[in-house]
Amino acid sequence: MRHALAAVLAAGLIATPAAAQNPEPLDVADWSAVEAAAEGQSVDWYAWGGETHINDYIAWVGDEVAARYGVTLNQVKLADTAEAVARVLAEKTAGETADGAVDLVWINGENFAAMQQNGLLRNDGWAEKLPNRALVDMDRYGAAIASDFGLAVKGQESPWGRAQLVMIYDAARTAEPPRSLDELVAFIEAHPGRFTYPQPPNFTGTTFLKQLLLDVVPDRSVLYAPAGEDADRLVRDTLIPVLQRIHPGLWRSGEAFPTGVAELRRLYADGEILLALTGNPSDAVAGVNDGLLPPESRVAAFSGGTVGNVHFVAIPANAGDQAGALVVANFLLSPEAQARKADPAYWGDPSVLAIDRLPPDQRALFNDEIAVDAPTIAEPHVTWTAVIERVWDETFLK
Repeated sequence: MRHALAAVLAAGLIATPAAAQNPEPLDVADWSAVEAAAEGQSVDWYAWGGETHINDYIAWVGDEVAARYGVTLNQVKLADTAEAVARVLAEKTAGETADGAVDLVWINGENFAAMQQNGLLRNDGWAEKLPNRALVDMDRYGAAIASDFGLAVKGQESPWGRAQLVMIYDAARTAEPPRSLDELVAFIEAHPGRFTYPQPPNFTGTTFLKQLLLDVVPDRSVLYAPAGEDADRLVRDTLIPVLQRIHPGLWRSGEAFPTGVAELRRLYADGEILLALTGNPSDAVAGVNDGLLPPESRVAAFSGGTVGNVHFVAIPANAGDQAGALVVANFLLSPEAQARKADPAYWGDPSVLAIDRLPPDQRALFNDEIAVDAPTIAEPHVTWTAVIERVWDETFLK
């Protein structure tokens, strides 16, 4: 993913022809006009398609917006969100400003940075004007919604879920999961071959590396500013020694790594590893309910906090069906859509709504969310991702 994105960013440095902007977009404040314009539109939502239950949820969203608003929703399944970024950038380069293929994109982090920095996003603050934006819990999640991996969002993307790094463990096999980096190191040394992490640039693998870096860097504040000239040295001096200590005790002795969370869950379910990293605290419950994970599977996190973020949807500036995209983005923030998404029976992705402030009938839609008994630590500035992955590659892929 990161290498594909690097190519996208490099492409963005190519001079593009001057072109007229999209026609004046509909005023989101006139929501009845937006809904009227959306009826009959077909929204192409470019979204990661790597999990069946997520694809099923998006299909349900499609059924709902079709019935409620007359909007057809087509999921364009991606292996890498950078594919969507590259398509929009190519359209901009070709001068296509008003009828782009991508109407909505599931996005955050580096991909958001690439689209924002290349002027590819609708930028009239639409996300802050959606009717259901008033339901979002800005008191709890406002900082993560206003800043995506250290970049000001400026209303260019709308939140629709949350993530936090946790470990799935089987209480029948692991009575006390590690709750700190020191405890994890001791756990790996006591249980050789029973822990691993996805190979960067997999998102979860890189997030794990960020977690370790945040735990060992002398001053965390440096990670929330753009990476400077000494960034590589800092990563080599702090993160790499920890990895060199634990790698011999990893699954396959650190000579091979899983490709992502799906493979981690399979290794855990088969008993090959004792801990499985995930960004979704509901994954354990969902896996147990589906009969895929041991019945006493739980989640745990470092007690000092773990990396978490909010994920978003965005509308490209040249999207051809912007009214329909606005309607879909607004529906994703409805209590009905958020409650279904938060239910482990369907997905288990944590809500961004202020559930306790909803009317009783809407509050009743939500089952108890899986609580993480640890604070959420903000993602480092987006520029650190490339540094971490580059240093990891240079050290372990020789």
